Amino acid sequence: MKILFISLGCDKNLVDSEEMLGLLNSRGYTFTDDETEADIIVINTCCFINDAKEESIQTILEMAEYKKSGSCRALIVTGCLAQRYRQEILDEIEEVDAVIGTTAYEKIADAIEEALRGKRAVELEELSALPSLSTGRMVTTGGHFAYLKIAEGCNKCCTYCIIPKIRGKYRSVPMERLIAQAEELAAQGVRELILVAQETTLYGVDLYGTKCLHLLLEALCKISGFRWIRILYCYPEEIYPELIQTMKQEKKICHYLDLPIQHASDRILKRMGRRTSKEDLIRIVTNLREEIPDIVLRTTLITGFPGETQEDHEELMDFVDQMEFDRLGVFTYSQEEDTPAAVMPDQVDEETKLNRQEELMELQQEIAFDRAEQMTGRVVEVMVEGEVSGENVYVARTYGDAPNVDGLLFLHTGENLMSGDFARVRITGAAEYDLIGEIADEFTE
Repeated sequence: MKILFISLGCDKNLVDSEEMLGLLNSRGYTFTDDETEADIIVINTCCFINDAKEESIQTILEMAEYKKSGSCRALIVTGCLAQRYRQEILDEIEEVDAVIGTTAYEKIADAIEEALRGKRAVELEELSALPSLSTGRMVTTGGHFAYLKIAEGCNKCCTYCIIPKIRGKYRSVPMERLIAQAEELAAQGVRELILVAQETTLYGVDLYGTKCLHLLLEALCKISGFRWIRILYCYPEEIYPELIQTMKQEKKICHYLDLPIQHASDRILKRMGRRTSKEDLIRIVTNLREEIPDIVLRTTLITGFPGETQEDHEELMDFVDQMEFDRLGVFTYSQEEDTPAAVMPDQVDEETKLNRQEELMELQQEIAFDRAEQMTGRVVEVMVEGEVSGENVYVARTYGDAPNVDGLLFLHTGENLMSGDFARVRITGAAEYDLIGEIADEFTE
């Protein structure tokens, strides 16, 4: 029986997909990338914002056609959209055989077997549940880097966000389970381990009574095989001294942090339900740069939030100009049903949202291009991602670039390199967000 597995959404969702792939592999299923060959199609969905929701629905409808006229015998929908709209999916798309919620993916194989017997089902667990990490997880990122999801859910309840309702409250994965999976990933050849969660900085509070991310990092750094360990999704207000000190002391930890701040106007931050002020954000960023001078900071912003005025937008522009983040993404506000922000007065029209997004990105583009040009002449360590066919050019990343969201480095060399190799590279130029370089010496591994 061949399975086509489609994973949509974020890297946290991807970890769930890899867990399910491992479970299905252990039950003897094989996999295909060709929908015309698939006996079973599984779609792990996302519905964080409206665009993601539409992509998920469109994908389900497209795959449903193969249930009508192709070789597909079972169509399974999992993940966030399945959790949020489980009954609507079954009621409106008759080709769907099973709907599996965000905490029930361990039941994927059983649900498929039931579907093949002609039984439709909804598989859900309480949102307080925490799925067990399986052995044999199938890494789909190429093998040289992998994500480690250290917690599930979120307690912040920002007014624009649906995540607590579809993923539940914050639940840390026990440290021994994380270390065991990390050891397995290292044994498979993973060189870069990327820690993810809805919020990584709160790791351990629910299990151990205090923040323990720094202790987890120390344990992970002891695992041979990893060269880089990267941390994503750090809420700025939760960054604490022990974490900073561990980042400074442990050589494997990339001097890189992803800080979702969303805005800089105190009025809008309050309406968003955020727990920082502009003054807090300036203080936190300044402290990080003082403590770790070579740190690369990434952030995300939301523009066009309900009630955002032109003055709020200009204040955010000034803040971005002042702070000069190394990496920055801007999303237009998405009006999500069942969230407090969706019914707030003074909703901003789409044209204004898009115009403000464009202005912010143009400003950030200038900052990013200047920073890239300032890298010329520096020697940095990079991880090789792959080769540009026939051009003696490799694609690589520096410690300041997370996969799939940040820039790349194009490495010109006649040497034979493999994905996951590390090399010391001299930066020779920049092309917008990306860098150009050459081997600095014979060091490569």
